[in-house]
Amino acid sequence: MTTEASQTFAELLTQQVAMEFHAHQQYIALAVWFDTHDLKQLGKHFYAQALEERNHGMMMVQFQLDRDLPTTIPSVPEVRNEFGHVRELIQLALEQEKQVTTAIEAMFAAAREAHDFIAEQFVLWFLKEQVEEVASMSTLLTIVDRAGDDWFKVEDWLAREGGGEGEDPTAPPAAGGAV
Repeated sequence: MTTEASQTFAELLTQQVAMEFHAHQQYIALAVWFDTHDLKQLGKHFYAQALEERNHGMMMVQFQLDRDLPTTIPSVPEVRNEFGHVRELIQLALEQEKQVTTAIEAMFAAAREAHDFIAEQFVLWFLKEQVEEVASMSTLLTIVDRAGDDWFKVEDWLAREGGGEGEDPTAPPAAGGAV
């Protein structure tokens, strides 16, 4: 990969690693806020989301290693920790997922422009994943809106409906193994 477009893909991939690790940290902050407010189902949900984002970042690191791309672990921006209402946390998560989707779409476009079919195929999995992530957070925000100030209705809904999807056998390998 020596074209300018492929260098752009490599740069975008490193930026995406930072976004995934930032999402990991932000989701931990959300989970801790929920735990602090005795919303254990929401806490559990976001601890799991945090691990998923960490794994996504490590999948990208493994791809960099496998393709002999520049591999550096970037720092992440500070996370938000203070919130007033459950809706703020879910809205933040939804906006974050939408931003990640836009960034992954840009990676796909860069891979396509570079005629890097391996990178394009790699990014396709993340595009599929983002459809699920945005839909999941959108649904959760709808549930929060319907629950109003009765946050325990959200807890009940998550306990009933929030079961994980399980492992995806088509997921790319994560550096060091997925957790």
